[in-house]
Amino acid sequence: MLDHTSIQDKRVQFDFEVDFSNGGGIQGQGFRLDIEGDHISDDALSDYIIKDLRLLMVGTVRILNKQIIQERHKRKSASTPSNGSKSKLIDLSHSIVSGMETYPDFPKPQVTDYISHEESEGRYAPGVTFHIGRVDMVANTGTAIDSPAHRFAGMADVAGLSIDSVADLEGIVIRLNGMTGRAITRQALAAYPLNGRAVLIETGMGQMWGLTAYFEKHPYLTHDAAEYLRDEGAVLVGIDSLNIDNTTDPYRPAHSILLGAGIPIVENLCNLEQLPTEGFRFSAAPMKLQGMSAFPVRAWARLTTNHE
Repeated sequence: MLDHTSIQDKRVQFDFEVDFSNGGGIQGQGFRLDIEGDHISDDALSDYIIKDLRLLMVGTVRILNKQIIQERHKRKSASTPSNGSKSKLIDLSHSIVSGMETYPDFPKPQVTDYISHEESEGRYAPGVTFHIGRVDMVANTGTAIDSPAHRFAGMADVAGLSIDSVADLEGIVIRLNGMTGRAITRQALAAYPLNGRAVLIETGMGQMWGLTAYFEKHPYLTHDAAEYLRDEGAVLVGIDSLNIDNTTDPYRPAHSILLGAGIPIVENLCNLEQLPTEGFRFSAAPMKLQGMSAFPVRAWARLTTNHE
């Protein structure tokens, strides 16, 4: 479900043809671009294509079939967060609720009282009571982080993750909601600067949390996309989806490639549509619990650009 601000966003859709002065040319169909207002000139679109594609020796650019459409912006400015909030912190975690389904065929989390307020009466001074809760759940419940030990025995578990590998990381959002198909390839990532960043992939699945559809046909990274993230220097990879891998592929290439390179993975993120594309710091720190290869996190983003 789109937020109130994004419903007003405008984009331009158009085809283009580029002729080069030394021969040859390129074409594009159905190209979409964020715009401010409800108009953009053909000259401005031509300039954008040349600059964004870094084209040299351009002769002629023709803009064809231009139309303005209403669609949420893909390249959000850090100066205009989509929810209009003045808060500098944005929660990116789902709540864990007793009895919820967290993964097909996995035990559901059970949240109970170890000692209730009523049971603690009489242990302390009159009117003084305490509550102590108890939780029984699998480690990959809700918004959770995978350490290298999740895939490789003997590598770092969640207690072995350094704080600077999971907290206060420079972040970037790759917006793929509305994509055709499920497979996220390297081509979908290639337009973004990834080195030294927590790369958060927005597919739109986070808005289906709690529905049966969330567990069906989720988007996933391909083998070449995982290699690209590793080779381009991503330091953490997150997704608003059930699994970063295609769960029908027993080789689990995304987990194998990323965790093998020491790159933590965060799954089941939410609220990525509230973030700017850039201009924020990302954190997803688990408990320092030895022997756990994965664990739930309270993930959040801190906006680093003044947006009041």
